[in-house]
Amino acid sequence: MRKANQIITFAGILSMLILLASCGMKGNQAISADTILEADRYYSSLSEKEGMNAAFIEMFDSAGVMLKENHKPILGIEAISTLLRQEEDSSFILTWEPEDAIIANSGELGYSYGTYLIRSKTTLQKIGDGTYTTIWRNTTGKGWKAVLDTGNPGLGNK
Repeated sequence: MRKANQIITFAGILSMLILLASCGMKGNQAISADTILEADRYYSSLSEKEGMNAAFIEMFDSAGVMLKENHKPILGIEAISTLLRQEEDSSFILTWEPEDAIIANSGELGYSYGTYLIRSKTTLQKIGDGTYTTIWRNTTGKGWKAVLDTGNPGLGNK
C-alpha cells in the first residue's frame, strides 16, 4: 500500500512538472515571438537613421541569404555586404513594420512579415512600398539575425 501511494505521488508530481514545463514553453514562445518583432522594428529604425545598407549588414546572419529582384540569391554576409556597398542608399529612406511573427517550438527559428515603405530623403514623399518576410535565427549572444529576407514591391489598393 505504501509503495502504491509513493507511485501515485510520484506520478502526480511528474504530471505537474510536465504541465508546468509545457506552460513555460508556451510562455517563452510568446515572449520570443515578441522579441522577433522587437528585432525587426529595431532594424527598421536603424535603416531610417543610418541607411538601409547599414541596417541590412547588421541584420543578417553570417550565413544569411538575401532574395532580391533581378538577382540570383545572394549567399552569406560577405556577398550581401559587397552588393549593398555597391548600391547607393543616401537618396531614400526604407522603413518597415512587421505585422506578425511566428516562432518554432524549439525557439531557434522564426519568421516575421509585414509591409515596407520607401520615401525620398529630401521630400519624404513615398517612392514605393510592398510586403516582405524575414526568417530569423536566434543566435547566442547576438539576438535574432536574418537568415533569409525577401520582399515584393507594390501593395496595390487592397
